[in-house]
Amino acid sequence: MPRLRRLVLPLLLALALAGGVGGWLWWTGRPPAVRLAAVARGPAVEAVYATGTVEPVHWARVEALVSAPIVAVPAREGERVERGQVLARLDDEEAQAKLRELEARARFLESEVTRQEALERRGVASPQARERAQTELAATREVIAAQRQALTRYTLTAPIDGVVLRRDAEIGDSVRTTGAKVLFTIGQPRPLWAVVEVDEEDRPRVAVGQTALIKADAFPGRALEGTVAEATPMGDPVNKSYRVRVALPDDTPLLIGMTVEANIVVRRDDRALLVPDTALAGGRVFVVEDGVARARSVEPGVVGNGRAEVRAGLAEGERVVAAPPAGLKDGAPVRVPEP
Repeated sequence: MPRLRRLVLPLLLALALAGGVGGWLWWTGRPPAVRLAAVARGPAVEAVYATGTVEPVHWARVEALVSAPIVAVPAREGERVERGQVLARLDDEEAQAKLRELEARARFLESEVTRQEALERRGVASPQARERAQTELAATREVIAAQRQALTRYTLTAPIDGVVLRRDAEIGDSVRTTGAKVLFTIGQPRPLWAVVEVDEEDRPRVAVGQTALIKADAFPGRALEGTVAEATPMGDPVNKSYRVRVALPDDTPLLIGMTVEANIVVRRDDRALLVPDTALAGGRVFVVEDGVARARSVEPGVVGNGRAEVRAGLAEGERVVAAPPAGLKDGAPVRVPEP
């Protein structure tokens, strides 16, 4: 009896092992299970991506045209100003002193011309002496006119009606004409537009009147809209981009200077054929026919939000493999589990 037990136990272990291996081979040899998804219709939007900033439609920058310290800044940020209104004054003492010197020189030459005319009438001086004095007086008067014009540059005025959107000028600051900075930005708070840069490869698809969907970090999760108002005909060859201006509605919450992202809608199809984006790979999808995966070449369209557009190769209502297993080949057997 013990001898029989010693023989039966190894036999049972061998049978159990054989059964386990056979079951594993049977399980791993089964066709892979796949999930099917129906081809359905829905909206497909093709858009061009761009980034930029919000700017007023009507605005102007004010810079200094002479180098001098700032002595007065009557304009304040947010203040409404009219064209020609004084924004700031620069120290013009030296320029005024030069003007006074020129005016004194002109008065002397006027008296010299009068004296030469009197001497000429008496026959004491030649006409050439009078003419030289007159020529010098005329030249000095021209310099005086130029100096008076130059003095106007020491007063910065608003170039347009608007609001002081930004002021970067303070009393005591020394401004320079070399590397000059913008001291004032004057503009109208409305209307606004987003000035964005579009890659040169996308520029031919952008046209005036197209809708633009706008996102801003200041308003997360909020979809804002605009309309393409202008597209510059000349691009930047260094950055390989074109400037596009997207008009914003008057009730936009966006503020001047905010950075934005824009998706300019260049095509929209509300009844496009859609499949899960995971179903599409290499320009083809898989359908199942009699338990076998069949590769189907399709014409893909836009992809986004987990869906992919198919322009040709499928019909509404057909079902495709939602996420083909890695290495799945045309003609391979597959299983479709019961729902």
